[in-house]
Amino acid sequence: MAFSVNFPLFSIVLCLLCAVVSSLLPSKAARAVSIALCAALAAGAACLASYGVSVGKATEYLMGHYPHPWGNELRFGVLEPLLVSVFAVVMLLCLIGGKRYLAADLDPEKSNLYYVMCDLVLVSLTALSYTNDLFTGYVFIEICTIASCGILMIRQLGRTTLASVRYMIFSLIGSGLFLLGLILLYAVTGHLLMPNVKESVAALWAEGRYRTVLLMSMALITVGLGVKSGLFPFHFWMPDTYGYATPSSGGILSGLVSKGYILLLIRIVYGAFGTDIFYRSGISNVLFVFGACGVIVGSISAAREKDVSRMVAYSSAAQIGYIYLGIGLSPGMGVLASLFHILTHALTKPLLFLSAAELASCAGSRQRAVWRGAGHINRVAGFAFSVGAFSMIGIPLTMGFVSKYRFALAAFERPLLMIPTLIVLAVSTVLNGLYFIRVVVAIYLPPERRTDRVRITDHPAYAVCAIAFTAMNLAAGIAALPIVRLLESSLTLL
Repeated sequence: MAFSVNFPLFSIVLCLLCAVVSSLLPSKAARAVSIALCAALAAGAACLASYGVSVGKATEYLMGHYPHPWGNELRFGVLEPLLVSVFAVVMLLCLIGGKRYLAADLDPEKSNLYYVMCDLVLVSLTALSYTNDLFTGYVFIEICTIASCGILMIRQLGRTTLASVRYMIFSLIGSGLFLLGLILLYAVTGHLLMPNVKESVAALWAEGRYRTVLLMSMALITVGLGVKSGLFPFHFWMPDTYGYATPSSGGILSGLVSKGYILLLIRIVYGAFGTDIFYRSGISNVLFVFGACGVIVGSISAAREKDVSRMVAYSSAAQIGYIYLGIGLSPGMGVLASLFHILTHALTKPLLFLSAAELASCAGSRQRAVWRGAGHINRVAGFAFSVGAFSMIGIPLTMGFVSKYRFALAAFERPLLMIPTLIVLAVSTVLNGLYFIRVVVAIYLPPERRTDRVRITDHPAYAVCAIAFTAMNLAAGIAALPIVRLLESSLTLL
C-alpha cells in the first residue's frame, strides 16, 4: 500500500497542530503557518487524488487498526482529495488576496486568532471530506460552525456581530436537526460507519421495517445540512454574513464552508442511505423544488440590491439553489452537474468578493451607483470581476457556462422535471445578466471626475490572487471535459 494513503490522517493532524501553534505566534508568523499549511494540504490532496485515479477504487483507512464498533475510519477515492485540494487552494488565495484588508480590519493584538480559525475551518472541511463515520462528521460540523463565526465576527463591526449571531442561530438549528436525524438512524441501525449503515438501511427497507423512522432520519439530516449551507428558505443569513465580513472571510465562507456541508450530504446519500432508497423516498423532489425556488428568489434579491457586496452574497443563495436542484434531479448527471458547480462556485465567488472590495476602494463606496469608471482605475480588479460575473451568468468559455450546460443535460434524465428545470435556468440566467452586466457596464463607463475617489491600482498580492482565480476559471471552462470525466468516474467510487 502506498505511503500516500496516510495523507488524510496527516492532513487532519497537521491542521490541528498548526491551529495550536498559530495561537502562540505573532500575526505574521501565524499567517505564514496558515499559508504553508494550505500549500502543503493542496499538494498532499493532489497526490492522493492521483493515487485514487491510478488504483481505480476507494481506499478505507482504519484509525488505529481497530474495526467497527471500536475504531474509526477514513475513506477516499478521487472526489474527496480533489475537493480538499481545491478547498486548500481557494483558502490560500483568499488569505493572499485579502492581505491588506485583513491588516486594516483586524485588531493587531488578536489577528493571529484569525489564522487559528482559518486552520480550524480547513481541518473541518478536510475531515468532512474524508471521514467515513457519521458522528465524526457531526463533531467537525460543529467545529466548522464555531470557526466560521470566529472569522466573521473578528472584524469588529456592529453588522458583523449581528450577522454572527444570526449565522450561529441558523447553524445551530441545522446542527440540531442533523444530530436528531443521526440519533434516529443509529437507533434503528446500530451503526455509525457509513458502509455498515448502508447495509442496515438496505436490509430494513427491503423488509419494510422502520421505514417511517428511516424517512424521518433522511429528512432531518438533509434539512439540517440544507439549513447550514443556505438552501432556500434558510438563506436570509447570507447577505450580512458574506457581505459585511472582511473580503477574505467572505470568500472563505461563501466559496468553501457551505460546500463542505453539501459534500457531506452527497457522501451520506451515496455511502449511508444509498441512492436507490434516497431517490425513492421523495426527498430528492423536495430538494429540487427548494433548489429551484432558491435560484429564482436569490437572483431576484440580488437584482434589487444596490450594495455590490450584498448583491454578490444574494447571488450565493441562487448558486446554492443550483447545486440542490441538481442533487434533486438525479443521482447521475444531476449530481455530476452539482459537483461541477461546487467547483465553479468555489473558484468564482471568492474572486467576486475580493474584486468587489478592490473596486469599492477605487469608488469610495460599495454602492453600485458610484462605481462608474472604477474598472479604469484598477484594471486587474475590473477584469477579474468581469470574468467572475460572466461565469455566474454562464457566458461561454467560463466554468459557469459548463455548469448550466450540465444542468440542462441532467434535466433530460427526468422528463417530468425537464421543462421546469429549463425554465429555471433561463429565468435565472436573465436575472444574473441583469444585475451583473449593469455592474460590469458601469465600471467600464468613462470615469467621472470625482475628488473623493481613492486611486488604488498597485496591490501585487491581490493581483496574483485575481490572476490565479481568473486563469483557473477560464482554463476549466475551456477544457472542462477532462474535469467532467474525472468527476463522473469519482461518483462510482463514493
